[in-house]
Amino acid sequence: MKNILITGSTRGIGFGLAQAFLERGCAVTVSGREQAGVEQALENLGRLHEAERIYGQACDVREPGQVQALWDGAHRHFGQVDIWINNAGLSGPQAKAWLISPEQASQVVETNLLGAIHGSRVAVAGMLAQGFGSIYNMEGMGSDGRMHDGLTLYGTTKYALRYFTDSLVKETAGTGLVIGALRPGMVVTDLITRQYEHRPQDWERARRIFNLIAERVEVVTPWLADQILANQQHGARLRYMTTARMLKRMLVLPFRKRDVFSQKS
Repeated sequence: MKNILITGSTRGIGFGLAQAFLERGCAVTVSGREQAGVEQALENLGRLHEAERIYGQACDVREPGQVQALWDGAHRHFGQVDIWINNAGLSGPQAKAWLISPEQASQVVETNLLGAIHGSRVAVAGMLAQGFGSIYNMEGMGSDGRMHDGLTLYGTTKYALRYFTDSLVKETAGTGLVIGALRPGMVVTDLITRQYEHRPQDWERARRIFNLIAERVEVVTPWLADQILANQQHGARLRYMTTARMLKRMLVLPFRKRDVFSQKS
């Protein structure tokens, strides 16, 4: 039984991954910044899965001490951590870079980038000590260098995270660890929808685009879980939304109406 630890897993993609791994017989450690969120996630997951395969612990990934405590707690509870996924992230406000407050900028950069660095540092050290393990960083918009208006800070962190991941792959070559990246594509979570809470006109335009290129959590996360469990390639970048999948979607679009938001779980 594989033991999986996922940061930022009380909702969204992280929670979907926790569900998918549990469905595949794994044990899962869920984590989020607030204890209340962790307890709610444990309750929700516990309705469908055995309690002994689920552990939860609050962790602010911006705090190195809390990240170390998260590893220690999961390792103590399950005896080992086979796979660590740095998923915790913030989009921040969708606005021009110079209009974002220093506090908001720090939150995005520290959570998305420093959080993954802290997580990787702790996980690599722990996995070298136990003699095995895999680490995956959650990439996103900006990882490939493409730019989107209003998401400069978020994209910057994901572009930097790609560099960090690729460099970490080189630094850990020959150690027996597997380091990789996850590219889920655009997934319908509150990371997307809350950007438009007070912009109904923009939302209607954006919704049409999202219905073309976005996918639901419950579709993407089982695929990612299967790929992670099967992967043995050091440096793999696991992409859900490939060019072939997008082309197929565009070809069937005239014949099949999609509304990923009405079907959101």
